[in-house]
Amino acid sequence: MNPVDHVAIIMDGNGRWALNRRKSRNYGHQQGLRTIEKIVDYSIKKKISYLTLFTFSSENWKRPRKEVNFLFKLLENYFKKNLLKVIRNGIKVKIIGNKSKLASNLRKIIKLAENKTKKNKKISVQLALNYGSKNEIINSLKNIIKKKQKITTKNFEQNLYTADFPDPDILIRTGGKKRLSNFLLWQMA
Repeated sequence: MNPVDHVAIIMDGNGRWALNRRKSRNYGHQQGLRTIEKIVDYSIKKKISYLTLFTFSSENWKRPRKEVNFLFKLLENYFKKNLLKVIRNGIKVKIIGNKSKLASNLRKIIKLAENKTKKNKKISVQLALNYGSKNEIINSLKNIIKKKQKITTKNFEQNLYTADFPDPDILIRTGGKKRLSNFLLWQMA
């Protein structure tokens, strides 16, 4: 058994990296997507079962509208162009976070990606999209109350976005900052 089963990554610094090279922030995001492909391939090679990527936080809505639109279009175009490759490579895609605020065309393509890859077993890649851990915790408690369940650790964890996979063994943050940025707070405890 692999001692590292689940890796979580806060993808930070792509925009700053690009600006330091006199390129646009969007160029940095494009390069970040290429890096993600390499990380997924390497994770498959190393037999890591789960990879959770902090793709877009609930706080990222404060960024300039053009940048937000670019990020979502980048993700949408990726799945339009590469979904067959993702399926063939045995990658299961799961989106965690509040999808209700996303554009309908993006919701449609990510739902298609989730449905078409749900039986894949090489690696499960969770994209945290419009994700905020504080919201996830509140939503879990609301679900427990709505279901009239007893508040227990087990019930709480079963109502998290991450209920279907184990807690991360390691958290990596790129970009040089040292903070959790409202990512997997319960799971990283």
